[in-house]
Amino acid sequence: MLDPHLAGHLDFTPAAAIRDLPGLPPGRHWLGLFPERDALLVVPEGHDASVPTPLMVLFHGGGGHAEKILPMMEAHAQARGFLLLVPQSLFPTWDIVIAGNGPDRERLDTALAAVAARHALDPAHLCFAGHSDGGSYALSLGLTNGQFVTHLIVSSAGFMTVQKQAGAPRIFLSHGVNDEQIPIARSGRAHAALLKEAGYDVTYMEYNGPHAYQPPIVSLAVDFFLAPQSVRRNGPV
Repeated sequence: MLDPHLAGHLDFTPAAAIRDLPGLPPGRHWLGLFPERDALLVVPEGHDASVPTPLMVLFHGGGGHAEKILPMMEAHAQARGFLLLVPQSLFPTWDIVIAGNGPDRERLDTALAAVAARHALDPAHLCFAGHSDGGSYALSLGLTNGQFVTHLIVSSAGFMTVQKQAGAPRIFLSHGVNDEQIPIARSGRAHAALLKEAGYDVTYMEYNGPHAYQPPIVSLAVDFFLAPQSVRRNGPV
């Protein structure tokens, strides 16, 4: 039997988290978890650590880093009042792109636990998001960990690798029709069709653009994430 960790399963469980550390004040905070390529947490102004709050985990693209992907979501986190966790791959891109789930999955588990130790999380609004390789990582790990991931925001993803599905996260996919790096026909359109056929709740948007996220589309994706959520399904039909 395949080790669930090798399949991308995360041990983190929001319901089991024990909040035993003081909440962090508003602003950017390196969490001090790793000696290199640490995880970053953005805490919005006016945040009360005791109040359950939506959390978005944002994954950078290949060759990227936390500060490079932050502009995609930081202003939205501040304006809309959600926590924004930005982990970094140990190597130039995410482990699943290179050789399979390994150190980045372990580091993500550690970062999620560190946030939950300081801040109450809203279990109905916990999102994995990313662009390019980060979008592929968000999609792959999000579908694998739908036992707690409720939403996925996926921009210009090249692939999805899922050994075992869990839960039924709602999915917002977007892709540029002029993307020369990752052609839309074999990625965005193919992913949307497969996910809809599997029974997932998918919102799919195309835009006239290259391999880059588009701020107006990102705004719509944030609305999608923060919308009041009705009863969730147990899994794909």
